[in-house]
Amino acid sequence: MGKGKDAKKATKKPPTKTAKEKRAEKKLKKTKKD
Repeated sequence: MGKGKDAKKATKKPPTKTAKEKRAEKKLKKTKKD
């Protein structure tokens, strides 16, 4: 459920982050969830 919301927010926000940063953020979010 939260994933869909996050995805929508990401598309709304301007892509100021690099692909690497995005990947790192995803990893952080995953560890936070567990």
